[in-house]
Amino acid sequence: MKVSIALECESSPEWVAAVLENFNAFLQDHANCERKASAMAMSFVAKFPDRVEIIPELIETAIEELEHFQSVYLIMQQRGVVLPAQMGKDHYVQQLVDHCRSGREERFLDRLLLASIVECRGAERFRLVYENLKDKHLREFYHQLWASEAKHGNIFVHMALNYFDRNSVYSRLEELNRVEAGVIESLPIRPALH
Repeated sequence: MKVSIALECESSPEWVAAVLENFNAFLQDHANCERKASAMAMSFVAKFPDRVEIIPELIETAIEELEHFQSVYLIMQQRGVVLPAQMGKDHYVQQLVDHCRSGREERFLDRLLLASIVECRGAERFRLVYENLKDKHLREFYHQLWASEAKHGNIFVHMALNYFDRNSVYSRLEELNRVEAGVIESLPIRPALH
């Protein structure tokens, strides 16, 4: 059942063109994003060990993201692309996190909802990538990733609904979704997931 909401804005054709023009750079960034996504899921476990209802799903998500990293890394190896020396800051995620509230419960909710939005954006962009790639193997890979990321968008909202009432979750999700649209539209176009 879909519990996430639709993104406020779509990625631009210019973004797709930038990815296709420098796909190796996109792969490097994509690999970094998968590593960060795995670490993010596990950071919820570390920061909120009392939230036992969601820990199994967080662990599962972290493993799945790590498997995605492994798959991207394999493609990179086949193409002779190395991991970047440094992961670098993700300005997209940082700007989103800057909008999180500071109270423990409020921040917990905001981080879960931002995780949902980031996964939904990833799904949208993976769909655009697979729709525009010519290479059959890469098209299939990104089609599978699209399905996985779309599912993750729902998972984090489900987690939030364990602890917060539906109205609070969805009103805040809509607010953060509008914030995300402003952030994604303000970022420079580059061959990166965000």
